[in-house]
Amino acid sequence: MEWQLFADLSDVAGDDRVAVEVPEGGTVGDALDALLDARPALGDRVLAADGSLHSHVNVLVNGENVRTEGEGMDTPVGPGDELAIFPPVSGG
Repeated sequence: MEWQLFADLSDVAGDDRVAVEVPEGGTVGDALDALLDARPALGDRVLAADGSLHSHVNVLVNGENVRTEGEGMDTPVGPGDELAIFPPVSGG
């Protein structure tokens, strides 16, 4: 399974794609744990002090935001799923 990282998250991770292993029956939370194990520098950027996902960070599975379209960090993931993580984006 592979995470696609956008904006400065790819800079922090050193790549815009990071492959992770998630056990069968795994969740977004498991996949995020695997990502942070592989790229610990992302931890402060995506997690709040209490270990929860920062409210301004969006996680998508197959193009759907897990906060609004899924079950949050408990959203199930499988081998063919596309995972993406976005930091806050602003522009003008």
